[in-house]
Formats: sequence, structure tokens, C-alpha cells
Amino acid sequence: MAKKPTKLLYTCQTCGFQTPKWMGKCPDCGEWDTLLEEVRSAAVLRRATTGSTVGASQPVPINAVDLAEAPRLATHINEFDRVLGGGLVQGSLVLIGGDPGIGKSTLMLQALNAIATAGRKVLYVSGEESVKQLRLRSQRVAASSGNLLVVSEIDLDAILAMVTKSAPDVLVIDSIQTMFSAELTSAPGSVGQVRESTMRLMLMAKNSGVPTFLVGHVTKEGVIAGPRLLEHMVDTVLYFEGDRNHVFRILRAVKNRFGSTNEIGVFEMKSQGLAEVTNPSAIFLSERPENVAGSVVTACMEGTRPILVELQALATSTNLGTPRRTVLGLDQNRVALLVAVMEKKLGLHLTGHDIFMNVAGGVKIIEPAADLAVMGAIASSFLDKPIAAGTIAIGEVGLTGEVRAVGNMEVRLAEAAKMGFTRCLAPAINIQRLTEKQQLAVIPVGTVAEAMEQLY
Repeated sequence: MAKKPTKLLYTCQTCGFQTPKWMGKCPDCGEWDTLLEEVRSAAVLRRATTGSTVGASQPVPINAVDLAEAPRLATHINEFDRVLGGGLVQGSLVLIGGDPGIGKSTLMLQALNAIATAGRKVLYVSGEESVKQLRLRSQRVAASSGNLLVVSEIDLDAILAMVTKSAPDVLVIDSIQTMFSAELTSAPGSVGQVRESTMRLMLMAKNSGVPTFLVGHVTKEGVIAGPRLLEHMVDTVLYFEGDRNHVFRILRAVKNRFGSTNEIGVFEMKSQGLAEVTNPSAIFLSERPENVAGSVVTACMEGTRPILVELQALATSTNLGTPRRTVLGLDQNRVALLVAVMEKKLGLHLTGHDIFMNVAGGVKIIEPAADLAVMGAIASSFLDKPIAAGTIAIGEVGLTGEVRAVGNMEVRLAEAAKMGFTRCLAPAINIQRLTEKQQLAVIPVGTVAEAMEQLY
């Protein structure tokens, strides 16, 4: 009796869990009504059980592996290369996600055009736009190199054949959710199609050495659509952050096998496309008001780059039983912790006040070095007293009210001095460790009470 050429499975569209029978609730992620029918052909089943369709690799001794590293391919967009770790690695698979309209496709088109202008052949595959639509967009961003090949296609087999024939140096798939493999009966964008397409593109990139970009959609929660396996399969995961109504965009690496995950790239959306922001501190502080209560500047580290940002706070009295705590760009739990420290150690009665906090420019701060600036901004708004011009605050605050040391203090102080600041409140331990003479007055503080005395 001949074997069945296909197999019926039910796949969760949220997490990728598979089961031979339908269930109302996914036992893996707990979501309801997400299991959809998926028919897998014999070719897919054979590849899933035997591995790739190419010839089997042979094991070699680890001390015999050639360590000669191929040079990275520069995209000629410095902010992009910084996030990638210095450029594209041969055979790497890069996933870039972000909200609709944030600028993912624009960045890909500009990067490919820069690579093509340098003499490389690149291929841009779009499953969402026609070739004429790509041409119209390329005119807006001045991408007109003859080495930039564009095609509108969603059939994965046709795309892989095209890559084999044209042999590009860089490939972009926009987007991975539109790719379709005829070996699966499910619709494009389903978990099975996304997983199968990514797996075959990954094998192609590793075997041919062609760096490949995958543009991915995001869900309403802000994560890349498809199974979490998708982020594990690729080498690098980049997120494009920012508000579509705001001119600034931040490219952040959340996974990078060939570089740091702490680096960010800052771009500004203009009518001609995305422009690099080489000095983010000047941009973020350009509209800062002077002599206004509730505004404090701090220096945060994004990888190896120090960035000065403005923290704004508004404390206003309320008649509600539970005051509001609205925070944008900072960890809301950490802000609540610092408010409790201020009530306990400084005697500020903030219980009956709504507190609103914002990081100007749309930057997200995750390091604790901004604690002292957060407390300074809240106290400034509560007391309605502006902080002296030219003052910057850096330091982590503990639950007992002590100001703790932070890393890279000399780099932060140098950036503050370059931007024209004349005074800095910093942890006393950091001041003792400074080896070079600073260009601004550094005031050591050991507790939050000492810091508030210096600020006011």
C-alpha cells in the first residue's frame, strides 16, 4: 500500500505549535482559536526529517577550521553599519521589523542603492509592490543605480531560481510574510509558510554566501509576526522604532551574532528618504526650553555612543483616590520605585499628585544611570523650581537613597562638555576614579538629599 503523499496538521498561528488534531486552545501559548489546518507535502516532510536538500556536510576537527574571516560588506550608511557591527557578514540572514510606514522598505532601498553604486549587484524582491511602484519610490530617494535589480514576486521557488541565475551580492525579501511555497497549501503569511520560506532562504544564504535581508511585519503587540522560531533562525534581528508622526527613527539590534546588541542608529525621515543623524545629542536637545521647571538632561549610553537626552516631568495635584503615573520612554516600575524613595528620603508628599514623565525625542532609556535625572525632574516640577542652566545629572539611585556609580563616566562627561554643559552632578565614587581633567565642573554626591541640595 502506497504511503500518503501529504500529512494534515493543525498549526497555531501565534507560536507555531503543531498537533495532528484540532484544539480550541493552544496548549503551548494559551491562545484561543488559533489552530488552523495545514497540509504538508511529501517533499516538505522529507526535508523536515532528513535535513536540507543539498549534499550532506562532513564533520571536521574544530582546530582544522579556517579562521580567515571574509571582509564585511559595507552598506555605506554609517548608522546602519554601526548597528550591524561594522557591515554585512557573508552568508548572514538579517531580519528587520517595525510598524507599518516606519521606513523599513525605504531604508532597504537606500542601502541597496548605496551598495549598488559601489559596484555590487543587488536584488530587491518585493511581494507587496509592483516594479513601477518601486521605481516611483526609488525616484523619491534618488536610488537609480543600474546594478540595483528589482522584481515583484512571491513564489519562493521562482525567487531562488532567480538568485541562482543572477548571482547578486546582496538580497532583500520585502516582506517574508508575503512569500509563498507551492509545497504548502496554507495561505501566504501563515506560520507554516513563514517558517518554510525562512528555512529555505537561510539554507540558500549559508550555501551561497549571499547576505540576505528579510523585512517582517509586526503584530499589534509590537513583535515580529510569525512564530518565535523565526527570530531564532536568523543571525541578526533589528527593530525600527519611532512614531510615524515623528521625524526621528531609531534602529536597534535585539540579536546580533556578529556584533553588539547595544548599538543604535538614529535616522531622520525627510522628503528624500531617511537621513543619518550623526550627532543625536544636538538633535534631541535642539528644542529644549530654558528656565522651565520639570526639565533635566542626562547622558545615557547606547552601545559605545553617549547620547544626551532631556527628561521631562509634570507633577500636578489630583482629587482622585489613586494618582496617575504615566511614563513614556522609561520603565514605569522604576519610576514608581524612585517616587517612593523621594517620599521616604526627601519628605516630598507625592501621594496626592499625578506624575507624567516623557523622554523628549522618542528615545527609550533602559539603563539606571538616568535615576538621578528622573528624581531631579520630578522634584523640579513638584517644587516649581527650574534647574540652573548648563546642569546635567548622572547616577543610579538605590532604595536607601544612595547615589551609586555608573559605567563610562568619562565618555559621558566628554559628551556633556562638547554640548556646552558646565556642571554635572555625578556619584562620588565615579569622581574618585576619574583619571583625566574634565572640561566642566563635576559635583560629587553620595545621597539623593545631597543631590537635591546642589540642584536647588
